[in-house]
Amino acid sequence: MKDYRELFEKYLNQLKDEINLYKNESDVWRLAGDVKNTPGNLCLHICGNLKHNIGAIIGKTGYIRNRDSEFSRKNVPKTELLKGVDSTIEMISPVIDKLKDDDMKMEFQSDSFSQGGSAGMILLRVASHLGYHLGQINYHRRLISNK
Repeated sequence: MKDYRELFEKYLNQLKDEINLYKNESDVWRLAGDVKNTPGNLCLHICGNLKHNIGAIIGKTGYIRNRDSEFSRKNVPKTELLKGVDSTIEMISPVIDKLKDDDMKMEFQSDSFSQGGSAGMILLRVASHLGYHLGQINYHRRLISNK
């Protein structure tokens, strides 16, 4: 499952790069245009989503998600956001590495935060979710930087 791990690590490192590229740390918490979530909240949400779906659901890590706080916390320092991304990589990479071909077909129960499905489908769904929010953060940063 090396390709899956590398993909998630690449996207998560891009997330760190995007957060680091904000010249003013306060801009990470600034709303712009019709965007309803700040990049800081999206970063928290991405980490929570991956730790929940890959860590807790697939890997049985015991991670307990507080989805509401992913959107309600504000003004978390960039250093803490970046540590959160690093801890996400540290949690999900070993889970993905341990997956075998048969595991990719294994069904997981849905819960209030995920749709369940096979491990392969969960990985596909959360990878596209990650890419979507990463694009939102990139667009936000460029929009803010041009002002």
